[in-house]
Amino acid sequence: MSDLLAGIAQNNFVIVGRAGIDFFTDAGVAAEDAERVTVGLGGSSANIGAGICKLGGKAALVTRVSDDSVGSYCVGQLKKYGVETHHVTPVGGEYRNSLAFYESRVEGHRNVIYRNGAADFQMSEADVEAVEYSSYGALITAGTVFAAEPSRSATFRAFELAKAAGLPIIFDIDYRPYSWPSPQVAEEVLSRAGALSDMIVGNDEEFGFMAGDISKGLAKARELVATSASVVIYKMGEKGAITLAGGEEIRTGIYPAEALKPTGAGDSFMAGLMAGLAAGHPLREAVLRGSACASIVVAKPGCAPAMPNTEQLEEFLAAHPGPTEV
Repeated sequence: MSDLLAGIAQNNFVIVGRAGIDFFTDAGVAAEDAERVTVGLGGSSANIGAGICKLGGKAALVTRVSDDSVGSYCVGQLKKYGVETHHVTPVGGEYRNSLAFYESRVEGHRNVIYRNGAADFQMSEADVEAVEYSSYGALITAGTVFAAEPSRSATFRAFELAKAAGLPIIFDIDYRPYSWPSPQVAEEVLSRAGALSDMIVGNDEEFGFMAGDISKGLAKARELVATSASVVIYKMGEKGAITLAGGEEIRTGIYPAEALKPTGAGDSFMAGLMAGLAAGHPLREAVLRGSACASIVVAKPGCAPAMPNTEQLEEFLAAHPGPTEV
C-alpha cells in the first residue's frame, strides 16, 4: 500500500475517460415542466478531475471530444476548473460528445444520457501512448471507458504504460449498463480491470455485478484486496462504506444531507478521497472527507459546478453534525 499512497501523495493525476455536457432542470422541476435548463461540465472522469483541482490538486484528462461547439465547451470548462487538456483530442465525423439531461429532484428523478456514437469511445492507443506517465503520481479511470472499442484497448494500454512508469492504478467501477453490449462482456472486462488495479472503488451493486450476485459483492471486494488490490472501498449508500486494506475492514458512516438530486456523488467522493490522502490524512479520515464531498454535491444543482473547494469542504466538516455511526 505504501507505493499507492506515495503516488497519490504527489497530488498530480492523469485521468483516462470522458468529458461530457450536462443539462439540468431547476430545483424540483420535472423534465416535462422545464422552461429552462442550466448547462454544466459532466462525464465521470472530467468531474473527478474538476473536483481534484478545486481541492488544490493537479489533474490531466486523456480523452476524445467531438470537433464541434459542444466539444469546445467541454474543453473550455476543463480549463476553467484547472484540468490539463493537452491530451484531449477532437474527433470529427458523426461522433458526438456524451450528453446528460437530468432533473434536480430526488423523488421521481430521471437521468437520460445520450451515448450513441460517443466521441470519447474513439480514444486510441496512440492517444494514451502520447502521455508522459512519469510526470504524474497516479492514474485514475472509471469503468465507462471500457465499454467500447477502441477506448477499451487504449485504456488497458494506458494501464500497462502507467505501471511501467511506476504509477498506481485507481479504478472506479462505475458500471453503466446502457453503454455495454452485454452484461457478460461488462463482467469480464471490469473484472480484468479490477485485477490490474491498486485501488478499487465501487458500490455494493457494482461489486455484486462483478461477483454475479449482489449478495456476493462484499465477498468479491474481499477477494480483490486479498489477491491484487491494496485498497478496496465498498460503498453502501446511506449505510456508509467498508474500506478494506492491510488486513483491516474500516467501517465509516455518511454525512446526512438534504439531497437535491442523486447525481455526482461518486465522482465527488473520489475527488475528496484523493485530496484527503494527498494531504496526508489517514485512510479512514480520507474516506470520510470523500463522503462529505458527496453530500455537498447532492445538495446542489449540477455535478462539476457543485463540487466543493477546500475552504467549502472545511466549512462543511466544521459545521456538520456527522458522520453517522455504523
